[in-house]
Amino acid sequence: MSLTKPFTLFKNANVYAPDSLGMQHLVVAGGKIVYLGKSEPVLDDLLDVQVIDLAGQTVVPGFIDAHTHITGGGGEAGFATRVPPVPLSQFTRAGVTTVVGLLGTDDLTRNTESILAQVYALREEGLSAFCYTGGYHLPPTTLTGSVKSDIVFLEPVVGVGELAISDHRSSQPTLNELLKVASEAHVARLMTGKAGILHLHLGDGERGLALVREALSGSEIPARTFNPTHVNRRRELFEEACELTKLGCWIDVTAFETGDVGYEPVDALLKYMQSDYPQDKLTISSDGGGCLPCFDHHGHMTKMDFASSSAMTEVFYELLDKGVALDACLPFFTRNVATLMNFKTKGQIAQGMDADIVILNKDNRISHVMACGLWHMFEEKIIKKGTFED
Repeated sequence: MSLTKPFTLFKNANVYAPDSLGMQHLVVAGGKIVYLGKSEPVLDDLLDVQVIDLAGQTVVPGFIDAHTHITGGGGEAGFATRVPPVPLSQFTRAGVTTVVGLLGTDDLTRNTESILAQVYALREEGLSAFCYTGGYHLPPTTLTGSVKSDIVFLEPVVGVGELAISDHRSSQPTLNELLKVASEAHVARLMTGKAGILHLHLGDGERGLALVREALSGSEIPARTFNPTHVNRRRELFEEACELTKLGCWIDVTAFETGDVGYEPVDALLKYMQSDYPQDKLTISSDGGGCLPCFDHHGHMTKMDFASSSAMTEVFYELLDKGVALDACLPFFTRNVATLMNFKTKGQIAQGMDADIVILNKDNRISHVMACGLWHMFEEKIIKKGTFED
């Protein structure tokens, strides 16, 4: 069976869009979902159509990983610890069809130019890819000379980040410095319709989100501009972050283990779901490609691990295994992220949306992945790999 036909008809799909739509039929063509409905469409015999009867298997939108070190992170224990770029299939086997790349501690040997180049490489390989400008430190690394002009003039650049606060590795930004960067991101959003967010890395520092609260109370910049991530790394930080959602901030849980001081990602999501906080204001990301160092109170690294997009998918599986309804947890991986990032054709199964489709088997595990209408994983086998993958 050829997997490169111009039309694909999915019959008898149990669609979560991410809301439950029940049994549906879909037609994909030109990288888009061109039909979605309960009536099976009649397609001309002259059309070259791949017909797949899913017999009730579940179809969900492709996941959006909006915090991943696509060029590789690390470097915090010497040059030999610089992580190489993340290969294509590490995303797609995890059901990720859209990524937003960023720079972290190392925004010197890696820069806006290098992350843009990796965005273009992933796009050539069939993935939807975007990025932030800047990194942990101020002044931010940029290509055009400012955060605002990078967002305005560089199509893949959708915001600035991950700017570090409450972390010994940060540049210890002042309130005025934070407001200046946030204002540039906000104005760029007005000019372009992009996300225009300030994506904030939160470290282990006890100041937590105090600087963000000062920024919100002392300026006119909209709350949605400030987007804290790693908010589950400490329990106190998570409680702080959740309160910010009532003001209009989106917050991001990271799919890493937190030990005794924080909330494991599954626990953080469950706690949030059982609260009265706005359910559309939380997302989850993987920190894929980034290092996961542990430091003692002197700032010395005691151990290091590296993250993968699969960690986010394992959180998804664990939630389902615990009996969480699919349409209750799926938005954290799809629609909520698309709304924050202003990706108008991502995060949902609907007519006119990009054909970013994940099919789950009877055990609620990923069996097929389609990105922009092209198969990357079929019957649990990776069929499209990156240029330098074995």
